[in-house]
Amino acid sequence: MSVQGGTAGAADSLTIAAPAKLNLSLAVLAKRPDGFHEIESLMVPVSLADTLHVCRRSAPGVGLRVSYADELAHGPGAVLARDVPADGRNLVVRAAELLAAEAGVTSGLDVELVKRVPSGAGLGGGSSDAAAVIQAAARLWQLDWPTPRLAAAGARIGSDVPWFFAGSPAIASGRGEMVELVASLPDLSAVIACPATGLSTAAVYGRCVPDASRRGEAARLVAALAAGGLHAAEPLMFNALEAPARTLSPDIDRLLAALADAGGFAPRLTGSGSACFTLTRTLAEAEAIAARLRARSAAADRPCVAVFAVRCVSPR
Repeated sequence: MSVQGGTAGAADSLTIAAPAKLNLSLAVLAKRPDGFHEIESLMVPVSLADTLHVCRRSAPGVGLRVSYADELAHGPGAVLARDVPADGRNLVVRAAELLAAEAGVTSGLDVELVKRVPSGAGLGGGSSDAAAVIQAAARLWQLDWPTPRLAAAGARIGSDVPWFFAGSPAIASGRGEMVELVASLPDLSAVIACPATGLSTAAVYGRCVPDASRRGEAARLVAALAAGGLHAAEPLMFNALEAPARTLSPDIDRLLAALADAGGFAPRLTGSGSACFTLTRTLAEAEAIAARLRARSAAADRPCVAVFAVRCVSPR
């Protein structure tokens, strides 16, 4: 996550980016006694990101204002601007309030959240926003907490919140809270496409059949990408939630077909959906596929309402 503002201990406000993520693989290994699922997933952050403007205030509490930008503010993609709550239901508010309680902080925050990442799409926007506000609040409140402690606080908000503290490709395991950084992946870009309808994560997981035999595939995918590129990696780019998501939304099949028809390579669902993606070697290739997909969606009855050409972030 990138942060703009004053130096730690001096800032009264700062701006932080909260990137979306793609699941390049997602294995569901078992159903846990606590009701969660044990997973193993290689995830990468991408250049599509929400923005949080965070200001410290003397009074306690968290004030949140939500607005929309880019694809979510204009054109067909505006249908994806789905009434993101600005109260205690929002993970931003919950995360900041939890951190304040754990740290014994009596001052509060005012947050403006500018949404660019669609909700209900499997892109992790809400979890990324929660991780971002925790990092911002820690700086503004001058908390000398190491990143693992902040990430542990985030885990109490959502299973995949800790992953967003990594800032680079990493394998998430357990229920998502265990994070293992991986060596830098090759330069990759992607096209992300979203239908008008979202999906419930709980509903998708409810139809998933765990398969413990896929344990270790995320690490093998990292090695395949590093050694052989996309074609060598394609058999390992498996998402256990894709099949159940397709049973819940016919848009998924149509969207995967539309991506392939526009020139995409081995399109996949990300997370629990409903967004789908295809990887490319360059941003120019992603932009060309995105342009074809937008044109065909505008000319026909297609399920795609928003298309993003993005870079996969893999710090060197």
